[in-house]
Amino acid sequence: MAKSKEKIMEIVFLLAACVSILAVALICVFLFANGIPAMKKIGFADFLLGTTWKPGNDIYGIFPMILGSIYVTVGAIIIGVPIGLLTAVFLAWYCPEKIYKVVKPAVELLAGIPSVVYGFFGMVMIVPAIRYNFGGTGSSILAASILLGIMILPTIIGVSESAIRAVPGSYYEGSLALGATHERSVFRAVLPAAKSGIFAGIILGVGRAIGETMAVIMVAGNQARVPNGILKGVRTLTANIVMEMGYAEGLHREALIATGVVLFVFILIINLAFSIIKMHSEKE
Repeated sequence: MAKSKEKIMEIVFLLAACVSILAVALICVFLFANGIPAMKKIGFADFLLGTTWKPGNDIYGIFPMILGSIYVTVGAIIIGVPIGLLTAVFLAWYCPEKIYKVVKPAVELLAGIPSVVYGFFGMVMIVPAIRYNFGGTGSSILAASILLGIMILPTIIGVSESAIRAVPGSYYEGSLALGATHERSVFRAVLPAAKSGIFAGIILGVGRAIGETMAVIMVAGNQARVPNGILKGVRTLTANIVMEMGYAEGLHREALIATGVVLFVFILIINLAFSIIKMHSEKE
């Protein structure tokens, strides 16, 4: 009886895994089946390296949007990763229990705030602050980077803290026994042992940053041109799809689906790059 139950559960788990794999496969088939033909019609070089996006004239160049996504994502990483990692270290090793009971729920609450609310916060607080202190309209790469840096904090903090707490206590105790200080033991013994989990948190955070749409639309300026400064407006790949898919048809619609293909490949490249970095770091 027990063996039959185990067999049934194995089948259930296998089916669940197959559903996940099937979903990813169907997404890939849909994107590439509809996006690649559009790239051929437009021309791969013209589509990927073209700097002009004018659907009314059947000109579809997404290079400005590619750069916009890269700049905004890199900015979010620069802002969010150090803050998130240090916060995770604080919660795991330095935070008093009374403060932990306040900070931990606050971090978790950040993950539940809708994107549009973050967008409103950026429009009301971040954009005016940038406009007042640095000039320009305020809707810019800097505004989007700051907002996305805040949005990815819960993911990085949560996963990194879990990874740090999962490190056996013997690592820390052994470091202390060798004469290291508390800070040195945490940063030189515990953190390197938790780097796999920390990298996973960073990857998830980057995935959210590059895939975020609504909040970016509200603060980035949405200008389909090559950005020439962090205070200039920018349009990302996701924003380009959302803003125009509602009324697009024909080649215009196919070009937007092809933009989704580029975004999909872009995320795969980022994940692969982080995996390679992770493998090299583990070997060292």
